[in-house]
Amino acid sequence: MENDCDVAIVGGSFAGLAAGLMLARGRRRVVVFDEGQTRNRFADAGHGFLGMDGLAPAEMQRRGQADLLAYPTAQIVPQRVTSVTGTQGRFILTARESWTARQVILAHGMRDNLPDIPGLAEGWGQWAMQCPYCHGYEAADQPTGILMTGAAPPHHLTMLRDWTGDLALFCNGYAPDADTRAKANAWGIPVYDPPVVAIRNDGPHRTLLLADGREVARAVLYLVSRSEPSCDLAAQLGCAMEDGPTGPFVSVDMMQQTSVPGLFAAGDLCRPMYGALFAAADGARAGAGAHHALLFAA
Repeated sequence: MENDCDVAIVGGSFAGLAAGLMLARGRRRVVVFDEGQTRNRFADAGHGFLGMDGLAPAEMQRRGQADLLAYPTAQIVPQRVTSVTGTQGRFILTARESWTARQVILAHGMRDNLPDIPGLAEGWGQWAMQCPYCHGYEAADQPTGILMTGAAPPHHLTMLRDWTGDLALFCNGYAPDADTRAKANAWGIPVYDPPVVAIRNDGPHRTLLLADGREVARAVLYLVSRSEPSCDLAAQLGCAMEDGPTGPFVSVDMMQQTSVPGLFAAGDLCRPMYGALFAAADGARAGAGAHHALLFAA
C-alpha cells in the first residue's frame, strides 16, 4: 500500500532524521512527517554539532534530509500529523491523508513559552537565549543579563562567569534565595529586584525597562523558558510523562520506548536537557529500538 510503512516518524529535525537514517539503513520503509518548524529556527547558526558547527539551522536540516533520502526506502512528507490512533502493528496517522505504520516514533520536539515581556520574543535566538553552550562563545565578553523566570535559583549565575565578566541579575519580581544573593554580592554582580516590564532594542544593546522606572542596558540576555510538547500526540496516546525543571516531557526507557507498546519518542520531547547532539543520539537509539521491535514482532 502506498500509504503504508514500517515506521512513521513525526518530526524531521535532528532526532527524527537520525531515527529515519537508522531504519533506512535497516532497509525498512520509513516515512518522516515534517512541517519545517525546527526549534532552533530562530537562531542564525547552530553550534556544537560535529561537522556542522556554525551552519544555519535550515542548512543543517537540509543536509540531514539529503543523507536520509539517499536511501530508497525513506520518504519525507511535508505535512502536520494531527492524530495517531491504533496499537502496535497498526497505527493510523492522520495528516492531509491517512497513513498506517507498524511502529511510530514521536520526534516533534518542544515549544518554548517565553515570559510575556514586550520586546523579548523578537530577540529569541538572537540576543535572548537559553543555552551558553549553543550561543555563549559568540556572545562572550559582552554586557549580559540573567532574567529569572521562576523562583528556582538561576544556574546561569554560576555558569556564565566562564563567558563574561559583565553580568547583571534581573529577578523579574521573583525572590532569589539567600545563597543566590550571597553569590551575586561576592562576585560583584548587581541584582535588580523589580519586574521587567519591557525590553527596548537599541541596536547593539537592549534596554531593560524595570517597574520602578530604572533602565538598564545589556547586549545579551539569558533566561530559562518554560517548555511543553509542541503538539498533543503523546497525550492523545496516553504516554506516561515526567516532570522536568522546565516542564513535562515523555518518559522513555533506554531504547526510547514509551509506555505505549510500539510507540517510541526521541529528542527534546523526552529529555530534560536539550541539544542537537543529544537529540540525534536519541533518534539513533529510537530508530534501532523500533527496528528491533519490528524484528521480534515478526
